[in-house]
Amino acid sequence: MPARNANRADAPNNREAIQRAVIHDGWMERDTALVRMQEAAALWSVGQVTAADLVSLACELLVTGFDGKNLAMLAGVHARNADEEVPDLLQAALEGLGLSYYPAGSNAGLEATVRILASRVLAGRMSPLDLATWAHSNIGHDRLPIAERLVDLDDMYDILDYIDMTEQDLDNEIRAEARRITATTGDSASSVLPPASS
Repeated sequence: MPARNANRADAPNNREAIQRAVIHDGWMERDTALVRMQEAAALWSVGQVTAADLVSLACELLVTGFDGKNLAMLAGVHARNADEEVPDLLQAALEGLGLSYYPAGSNAGLEATVRILASRVLAGRMSPLDLATWAHSNIGHDRLPIAERLVDLDDMYDILDYIDMTEQDLDNEIRAEARRITATTGDSASSVLPPASS
């Protein structure tokens, strides 16, 4: 019986700990939702994410506690109208969240996307070859300084039989370049997380 009473005495503290954990998890969800939207905005600008995906992420932000007329308007777009309506609503919705907007086809969007994909390589969510191939096919030579080394490294996959490097060596070179890219300053979609209180 004393043990049971002791547990009851501890119960309020346990409840407080659970509440603190729930609040912490809530902020983590908010942070994650913001990062997902910022990354998606960059990826959308280079055609890697659909307008309908941005609408879904706007809904996710509302669910996690963000609000605002512009965000609500974006979340309210019907999927079949997303391609037409999202471009007109996205910038205001992002600015209301303190996030960066990248015009479709812009070099700023490409640079942000390179940083996002480089971080995915370092996290093991994308292969080095896929990063280099993406940079080569979507950016190419002499267009974006931050991606130039990746494009050159992609070329080297085609001549591995004729150079003193293995595929693993080349993968390691790309990982090293990904580390350099993510370490450089810039308007990255993933390098700066807005405050959780936004």
